[in-house]
Formats: sequence, structure tokens, C-alpha cells
Amino acid sequence: MKITIIVPVYNEQESLQAFYEELNRVTGEMKEQEFEILFIDDGSKDGSIEIIKGFARKDARIRYVSFSRNFGKEAAMYAGFVNSTGDFVAVMDADLQDPPSMLPEMYRAVTEEGYDSVATRRVSRKGEPPLRSFFARCFYKLINRISDIDIVDGARDYRLMKRAMVDAIVKMSEVNRFSKGIFGWIGFNTKWVPYENVNRIAGESKWSFWKLFKYSLEGIVDFSAAPLQISSVFGFVMCLISLVAIIFLIVRRLAFGDPVAGWASTACIIVFIGGIQLFCIGILGQYLARTYLEVKKRPLYVVKETNIETL
Repeated sequence: MKITIIVPVYNEQESLQAFYEELNRVTGEMKEQEFEILFIDDGSKDGSIEIIKGFARKDARIRYVSFSRNFGKEAAMYAGFVNSTGDFVAVMDADLQDPPSMLPEMYRAVTEEGYDSVATRRVSRKGEPPLRSFFARCFYKLINRISDIDIVDGARDYRLMKRAMVDAIVKMSEVNRFSKGIFGWIGFNTKWVPYENVNRIAGESKWSFWKLFKYSLEGIVDFSAAPLQISSVFGFVMCLISLVAIIFLIVRRLAFGDPVAGWASTACIIVFIGGIQLFCIGILGQYLARTYLEVKKRPLYVVKETNIETL
């Protein structure tokens, strides 16, 4: 059986050598399997692609695709799925936070236990800023409540899949991608393997708090219509409040006349209602923007160079 290992890379020159040595050690122990190692360089600005080319010159298993600019990890993973040729496909990061040593266990679960996919989840967030951990847990609870997909808390992109599952992912060629949601949406029988959080071998995380926040919003918008429903509820509630206010004003006018007072409360009400309207318009804008990007049908990535002859 052939296993393709997809490795998205963005500015990882400090960790690539250690990752390659560890991956070599693990694949060397799995002597009965054939391996294809597919590096996807996501427009790195350091020397990552040159290091990968060096690997390719001495290791025939290495294939690489280099993007013309940074298109994001989601695009890099999709490029890996499209260009993979293995009977099984694994995705892992190059910073060794996804330990290659888990690969034999994952392979046994897929081949011997009847699973279509084996995925990993962190059972601890040791070494992660407390604020980020708090919001991450809140996100998982929220998206599982408002969407039809099931995303396990602490889920990583590190997983091993059968070819049928990979083919199903490739068919979902949407521009706005949230892979954790896609993995859950397509189904298939998945085994979750827990492990303790592992710190990066070198370098710094490319995921700032703001990037993670935007990524979480993409996941919510891509896999749930709940925000649109919330805006509809806001509109209905404000209509009821307005109706009650109109009745109150009519009764007050008939009973007490029309004293000139209440300009401050009126201004507050106008600002409040205006804020609700802008909030709801913003929600509609998020969905409209994603529809706009999808209908343009731009490619998910642009290839600058590769050693894949058929690409």
C-alpha cells in the first residue's frame, strides 16, 4: 500500500531538517509500505523551498508544489489532496506539533480496525496562551450547537484517510474552506486518537489570535445559517418593541397631552436600533461576500514551480 504524506509549509526553514529526519525514521520502520512525501510550499518568504528542493534531489519520494504567494493552509492542504496518489493520505505540520511517531498506530487503525479515517485531538493545551485556549473551547462549543457537523474539541488537521475519503474532499472545491468542518460534513467512520500537546520544534506560530478569530468566523459562516436566523430574530423582536412603543405613545398622548420631553431617551433608542440594523446587515454581508467569492470561480492557488510532471 502507498501512503501519501502531505506537509503544508510556510516559513519553516528552521524546523524542516528536524522534521525530515524524524519522518525518515518513522517511515523507515514501516518497511512494508511505499511512501510519497508531498511538500506544499505556501509562498514561503524564507529558504523553505530551497531546503525542500535539497530533500527532493536526494530522496525520490519527495514531491513538492510551490505557490506563487501565500494562499493559506487550507489551499495548501487542498493542493495536497488534489496531487496525492496514495491509497492512504496523511496530513501533518512541519513543526513537529503533529508527531510522525503516531503514524504507525494510525495506519493500523485504518487497515485493521475498519476505520475510514484516524484523526488526532489534543487533550491538553499546555504551552498555549490561556486566552487563546479559552476562546478555542468556546468556539468548539458554539459551532457544535449551531451547525449540523460535529467538530471534536482539540481536533487537529493531523489525520490519516483512505482514498475514498480524500476523493470526497477533492470534490468539495469551494473557495471558502474550513477543513475541520469539511471532514465532519462528508462523514466516514473516524477514530479519534488523543495526545498531549507538543510544542513547536523551532520558529513561531503563524497563527495569531486575530487570524484564528477570522478563521473561526469562516467556520461558523461556512457551516451554519444560525447568524442569519439570529438577525431575523433581532428584527422580529425590534418590530414587537416598536409596536409596543407606538401603542404607549398613543395612550400617553390621549391621556396626558404631548409634553416636549424625552429627547435623550429618543436618541438612545435611535442609536440602539441603528446598531442592531448595522449588525444584521454585517451578518448578511459576510454571507454575500462568500457567495461573491464563490461565483467568481478563481482557483484556490497558483503554482509557481513543482517537480510533479503531470501537474
